[in-house]
Amino acid sequence: MEKRNVFDVLKERGFIQQVTHEEEVRELLGKESVTFYIGFDATADSLHVGHFLQMIVMAHMQKAGHRPIALLGGGTTMVGDPSGRTDMRKMLTQEEIQQNAERFKVQFEKFLDFSDGKAIMENNANWLLNLNYVDFLREIGVHFSVNRMLTAECYKNRLEKGLTFIEFNYMLMQSYDFVELYRRYGCKLQLGGDDQWSNIISGADLIRRVENVPAFGMTFTLLTTSDGKKMGKTQAGAVWLDPDKTSPYDFYQYWRNVDDADVEKCLALLTFLPMDEVRRLGALPGNKINEAKKVLAFEVTKLVHGEEEAKKAGDAAEALFGGGGNLDMVPTTEISKDQLGAGMNIIDMLVFTGLAPSKGEGRRLINQGGLLLNDEKVDSIEFTITPDDFKEAALMLKKGKKTYHRVVVK
Repeated sequence: MEKRNVFDVLKERGFIQQVTHEEEVRELLGKESVTFYIGFDATADSLHVGHFLQMIVMAHMQKAGHRPIALLGGGTTMVGDPSGRTDMRKMLTQEEIQQNAERFKVQFEKFLDFSDGKAIMENNANWLLNLNYVDFLREIGVHFSVNRMLTAECYKNRLEKGLTFIEFNYMLMQSYDFVELYRRYGCKLQLGGDDQWSNIISGADLIRRVENVPAFGMTFTLLTTSDGKKMGKTQAGAVWLDPDKTSPYDFYQYWRNVDDADVEKCLALLTFLPMDEVRRLGALPGNKINEAKKVLAFEVTKLVHGEEEAKKAGDAAEALFGGGGNLDMVPTTEISKDQLGAGMNIIDMLVFTGLAPSKGEGRRLINQGGLLLNDEKVDSIEFTITPDDFKEAALMLKKGKKTYHRVVVK
């Protein structure tokens, strides 16, 4: 059986959004091992699920025999990408950026094989931080039309609020990254989220002008819900890949609770299940779609946190929602007998466990009928939790429909 072109695989699974030269890129990916790159600015100390989609693309590409470069933005993060922003990004120190980049590296190694040069980890700080500004303007700046840059999507939002000159340089820097990676590694394809289209075509164009060789760009769909909202955000903030920032249980629950309409898309984009199986699961009728959600949650958690953590998270979810399984993975707060004393007000307990960020939020939750204690609704903000409420030294709080929290007396 002939090996499938990875371009067709990515297209069938719903990744590809825009391509600079579709037929040429498809042909190139079919006939040679292509070195390609995706850039990741080190703006936080962990990657999140938006980046995860790009890591899956890199893994598909590597499995098909192509060579990924994960480019850490040690230099570009010093400036900040205006794409998709209405405000300017927070300035980080070089040390903070370097620490973040180190954390990224560990997360990448779960998805890509870096042995024997099969994948490369680079950092654009290596060439951007020591650039001579005048030389850079003379070699690179001459190829950029300000008029054309101002029509780019990434600058439009910022122009309304006021685009700073430092951000205006970002496109030149990202384009120059592509040139450097071409010179160092023969990289001729840049990939990224669709919000990077302006920067990507600008880089491919720069290589054609400076090096007089063809270079290409391709963007993928951004991870959004069926009604267009960005996925990967919860009330608590972003859904991170770092287990210390988003626990494996919370990570599992996020995917277990996606809307029915988004299940098939997420299975196609975020797992390696064959497309026949993806379509079968996505077409399950009525309540059976919950089986597909369990598969999605397990597969994605397994990729990010490993099979054991995925099983534990699945068991904990079954314990809560299916009446079986193991409760050990459910988010838990320990309270000492001294702290509990003869009793603790329910509002204080909500703040103590982090289920409510403030007493005001705790009062609102109870007044709206959104809190259960051991499956019984808490009606009064004056309610006191006593040692008698702890069955076998534990009690269960439930906020809204899906957020559970166990409290254990130690």
